Amino acid sequence: MEHVIALDVGGTGMKAALVGAGGELLHQARRDTGRERGPDAVVESILAFAAELRAHGERHLGAPAAAVGVAVPGIVDADEGVAVYSANLGWRDVPLRALLGRRLGGVPVALGHDVRSGGLAEGRIGAGRGADRFLFVPLGTGIAGAIGIGGRVEAGAHGFAGEIGHVVVRPGGTLCPCGQRGCLERYASASAVSRAWAEATGDPEADAADCAKAVASGNGDALRVWQEAVDALADGLVTALTLLDPRTLIIGGGLAEAGETLFAPLRDAVRRRVTFQKLPSIVPAALGDTAGCLGAGLLAWDLLRSTDPAEVTT
Repeated sequence: MEHVIALDVGGTGMKAALVGAGGELLHQARRDTGRERGPDAVVESILAFAAELRAHGERHLGAPAAAVGVAVPGIVDADEGVAVYSANLGWRDVPLRALLGRRLGGVPVALGHDVRSGGLAEGRIGAGRGADRFLFVPLGTGIAGAIGIGGRVEAGAHGFAGEIGHVVVRPGGTLCPCGQRGCLERYASASAVSRAWAEATGDPEADAADCAKAVASGNGDALRVWQEAVDALADGLVTALTLLDPRTLIIGGGLAEAGETLFAPLRDAVRRRVTFQKLPSIVPAALGDTAGCLGAGLLAWDLLRSTDPAEVTT
């Protein structure tokens, strides 16, 4: 059966699948990255995992994978197939496309950014299906974004498109590791809410999920912390929709797991802020933590359907 390998490489683990031509998941697996052993070990873990998946396809599906799609964090040069930089994985300028191509006998390889790959999947087969313009915003340790246009995701001239987490929403505010003050992700990410709630409760173990539960029960301190995050998020999203005019805003990541505890006040906060802008649909992501892997699979199939897929193995 014709299939592709899809790999989603995270800071601590890798999710993978063998994906059929219709998007069906034919096999799924997970592995550690081995990042505690250094960046070279991470690269070797990826190559070995891909080879293992290829062998599984040969044994159980009757043929090796026709292509590979890999989604990685950090700065990615998708055109050159290079993982430029990842603070979490400790690597710089890793020619991942070429390395995988050689390890797997010249199979075509597509390399993509993890959030943009997740956005591609959400846009095509998830919460944004049917929307010609969407913005995917996962709220996790930080806040990233993927700009969907006509079935693809825009990377930008230098690979930085969609970095909504570094839109300044509170000028002069909290210092961000990027060097600016008042960035959105310092106020509205899951980690930001966890920090604020831990401070409010005096419990260093308290996190955003605990805050959401306290909000649902009517706790006043929790409502204050939550509303501050929602207001900051709404400010950032309105800036984005003013610039991009998306038809759908897809919100994912850990904070979105709060469901209507997040979405009800967020929709209200965005509605209050728009003036001439068209209010988009604001919906939860549908694919959960499989989005990046599914997006990597879509990248691989797109590669096979392009005019000259052999170019990506060079």
